[in-house]
Amino acid sequence: MKQLLNWVLTSALLFSCNTPKTSYNAFNPGQEWLDNNGVHINAHGGGILYHDGKYYWYGEHKIAGEAGNQAQVGVHVYSSDDLYNWTDEGIALKVNETDSTSDITKGCILERPKVIYNTKTKKFVMWFHLELKGQGYDAARSGVAVADNPIGPFFFIKSVRPNKGTWPLNVQEYHKRPVSDTVKSKYCGGLGCLPAHVDSLNILGRDYKNGQMARDMNLFVDDDGKAYHLYSSEENSTLHIAELSDDYLSHSGRYARFFSNRYMEAPTILKTSKGKYFLIASDCTGWAPNPARSASADNIFGPWTELGNPCLGQDSLTTFHSQSTYILAVHGKNDAFIFMADRWVPENPVDGRYIWLPINFENDRIHLKWADKWDLSVYNK
Repeated sequence: MKQLLNWVLTSALLFSCNTPKTSYNAFNPGQEWLDNNGVHINAHGGGILYHDGKYYWYGEHKIAGEAGNQAQVGVHVYSSDDLYNWTDEGIALKVNETDSTSDITKGCILERPKVIYNTKTKKFVMWFHLELKGQGYDAARSGVAVADNPIGPFFFIKSVRPNKGTWPLNVQEYHKRPVSDTVKSKYCGGLGCLPAHVDSLNILGRDYKNGQMARDMNLFVDDDGKAYHLYSSEENSTLHIAELSDDYLSHSGRYARFFSNRYMEAPTILKTSKGKYFLIASDCTGWAPNPARSASADNIFGPWTELGNPCLGQDSLTTFHSQSTYILAVHGKNDAFIFMADRWVPENPVDGRYIWLPINFENDRIHLKWADKWDLSVYNK
């Protein structure tokens, strides 16, 4: 019996060692995506950094069950040379498991982490949407962490409400008037939660002293090295685009608000070689997928023109059952962009799937079409 057991164990070990690892040569949207260890990639709500010839994918590390909707571990990072095959590099930013007073204590809500590299300071800077533990989505803060290496460790610096005591570039005089006593300090933050138009209530003015709300977010570095923080604000009703300081660790004080009362969350952005900016965002329906929104501008501070749903074909009204998280510029190719989105599974978030699709340009608009399988050769046409 002992000899038989040893044979079984030895055979199993040899089989596992000789079993080839999954290797990809194409994208398979919505399917399980395994890393170098044969484990489904765990980088939800993520974004990509390209640095020194390698791509780094940062995202929310989820666990099984509804507890995975809160941050139990931190931000996961993977690396890749080809965008198809990803190596697990571990946890880039860990939640604080020992200090219950930390803003990023275990059990907080830490969403949509994005990382950019500052060529002046030589630092990797991470921003993310942060909700304090036990407060639901009331805090509406932005967290900042920094590292010397793209895979971390990242060290948490602070969390803030953006642009405290600062008016946007396109502020209107009525925003500076006293806010009515009937305006609540918080609403539910979803479509239809506000009892009137956001400007009638003057949510911007309400939050002027303590800083603006910041939920779904993204980062963008322009051609001149200036970095911008895009975030859903004013109870999710209005998008803010805010310039960051030269070190990317704070806001410069220059920002503007767009799409007032349009409830556009999950913002993503790109800039073409012709200098045109495009935005893809979503409606505000919680975990439920909805038709994407798109817009364009010649200047990041507007004016922005809405272009409607960029998705075409079957399932276009649900953005192919997903929500935007990032737009990736493919290195070395002109105007080659990948739309990144997540299929959320709130009852078991670790099983969420990723939707990556090529962005097509036509008549000054952008379009997304479903593909069961595709590869980077689409950009060679």
